[in-house]
Amino acid sequence: MFQVSSFKLQEIMNNQKSTRQKRILRQRRVRARIFGRSNQPRLAVFRSSRSIYAQLIDDEKGKTLTSASSLELKNAKQKKSKTEVAHIVGELIAKKALELGVKKAVLDRRSYLYHGRVKSLTEGARKGGLQI
Repeated sequence: MFQVSSFKLQEIMNNQKSTRQKRILRQRRVRARIFGRSNQPRLAVFRSSRSIYAQLIDDEKGKTLTSASSLELKNAKQKKSKTEVAHIVGELIAKKALELGVKKAVLDRRSYLYHGRVKSLTEGARKGGLQI
């Protein structure tokens, strides 16, 4: 049986807490510089372990204009990697934005680094005609 001393357990918990706090600080730092307007909304990206979500948000009115996620893509998800699916979601959000008359957006990547699925989603939105 694996036993952890109370000191080690406390140290592990402190590391987890500091990691969570660092992530929240990164989110606040990124969000402090970004504000979505009706003519240039904020493209907010959320990445889970299985899916990726994107929203166009008008911060002046406090409303979500449109959203897209990998859950909407039933047949495209089957034999593609998460990065390829994120690219398709980016193209989908760009298509929905252009239907609303939105041509520019500001990227809100939250605490995620700009690489991998977040970068792929952004490039897909650019390919779909959205200026970021």
